[in-house]
Amino acid sequence: MEKEAILHIPLSQFAFAEREDRLVIRLRCKKNDLKRCVLLWGDRVAIEEPMPVQQNEMECVASDMLYDYYEIKIHSPFTRVCYYFRLEDEIESLYYYGRGFTTQISCGRAEYFQFPYIRREDIVNIPEWAEDIVMYHIFPDSFANERQELRMKQNKKVLLPDGRYDAEKKKLPDRICRNHLGGTLQGIIKTLDYLTGLGINCIYLNPIFEAASYHKYDTIDYFEVDPCFGTKEDLKELVQQSHERGIRVILDGVFNHCGADFFAFRDVREKGRASRYYDWFYHLEDTIQYADPPNYEAFAYVKEMPKLNTGNPEVADYLCNVGIYWIKEADIDGWRLDVANEINHEFWRTFRHAVRKVKQDIFLIGEIWEEAGVWLQGDQFDSTMNYTFSYLCRDFFGRGELSVSSFDAQMQHMIYRYPEQVSLVQMNFLDSHDIPRFLSCCNGERKRMELAFFYLFMGVGVPSVFYGDEVYIDGTEESEYRAAMDWQRASGQSDETEPQSLLPYQDNLIGKFKEWIALRREHLALRRGNYRTIYCNDVTGVYAFSRCYEEDRVLVVLNTGPDKVELTSAEIQELQEKNIELSSYEGRLVAF
Repeated sequence: MEKEAILHIPLSQFAFAEREDRLVIRLRCKKNDLKRCVLLWGDRVAIEEPMPVQQNEMECVASDMLYDYYEIKIHSPFTRVCYYFRLEDEIESLYYYGRGFTTQISCGRAEYFQFPYIRREDIVNIPEWAEDIVMYHIFPDSFANERQELRMKQNKKVLLPDGRYDAEKKKLPDRICRNHLGGTLQGIIKTLDYLTGLGINCIYLNPIFEAASYHKYDTIDYFEVDPCFGTKEDLKELVQQSHERGIRVILDGVFNHCGADFFAFRDVREKGRASRYYDWFYHLEDTIQYADPPNYEAFAYVKEMPKLNTGNPEVADYLCNVGIYWIKEADIDGWRLDVANEINHEFWRTFRHAVRKVKQDIFLIGEIWEEAGVWLQGDQFDSTMNYTFSYLCRDFFGRGELSVSSFDAQMQHMIYRYPEQVSLVQMNFLDSHDIPRFLSCCNGERKRMELAFFYLFMGVGVPSVFYGDEVYIDGTEESEYRAAMDWQRASGQSDETEPQSLLPYQDNLIGKFKEWIALRREHLALRRGNYRTIYCNDVTGVYAFSRCYEEDRVLVVLNTGPDKVELTSAEIQELQEKNIELSSYEGRLVAF
């Protein structure tokens, strides 16, 4: 038995409460090493001595590149639980407990693994509606105006809207706000029926508050809608009409940094250390050098984005009031929080408490590109942007650099790094406003893109579509992947210049998106179910997995290879041995 590979950590993704009466216990071991894993557990404060012990067989639920993961969900009548494991391989049987390994348990319950108390306050509390959403990510400047007339030049790279010129400026009393393509909030309102038709029930908007740049990540005024996009009344109307259609609205909060024209930074630039707002910013010199690079902390050395000192109670209060204000003012449903990994954890705890006090089911998503477990313990965020998902899909579906089994192993590793309820609401996406379009990652091959989006809607986590993916927007540069929405293609009108080789896929993915989103909304298993690998074939490229939730069970089968594949009798027998009933849904999905 490879003891070095065996791992269990109490009060982590290896031991957590789903409800007050249900614990999830996991154990990691070397891949293909154990043949059996048993959980032994009981009431930590039982009056009887020795403590009565219950035994439950654990299931090997997943395997990644190096490890197997065993899991069990126990329904406990006890609020205080202690437990240990019995592990068996082909040679030996050992007990694994708080102090390590032993051939027999001779110690008392205090030395077992402990779940000290199942307190309802400590159970990860994620809004129930979050598991059910299909998100549509909108970059406001590029999406729509009231006439939906943002359109592309023939070269499909430089984009100009009707009646406006690139980088048009709109003057305010003593500052400037810019747009690029002319998208507005009223334009988004005009598209709500289109989004409803797709099956979308959540919109995430990149920043809409007053800012100098077209992307609005350099906030001037956190309490005003940028005049290039519209007014507060427009935002209220957008949220109200979205809610009437069953669509939630999530805004982008940029609290790591502000813009150079933010009132506090303007005062600091004028007065230096004498400014009462000097401590509102992080690592300032006595004299501010507004230059490239700046002599003060800023987002990615961008002088227009000075870093806020969220450790200052005044700044924390100010930003918490921003979060509260837009919930009260416009009834928004969530915040996506920019550069969340560069802000102190205590601020996020304070922010969560402040906004949850106003709206209990507000949904909080952190922009964190890496492992995010420390932010997802129930005291800061409900979800994070799952860049790991996008990387794996890029390398597997897009570039073809991963085998089926490698993709599955890395996807399982991704899923089991967090408690189940957290993994179910991770914001999954294939592209965003910050990375190249997925079609470009597929080298323009639309069939590979189609497979990836099918997987996005069938997999574990909240699927998010970046505007225009459904009409094949591509591009690797910022000006390209933030291109104007192609409303001509969205309306089903083909581009006459489209190569004949693309005719089977030339119009759009709208019909398929509708179909796949409808399936997801029909099946609880696809929104809340577990994920079990059924079959991997690195030669043919066939990949099958199941999603199960209570009585609802779905089998998903993908042919990721270049050729049509018929399963052999041996392969069919292998699936049947796993109690999978074979039928077909365009060769990809079975619900049973």
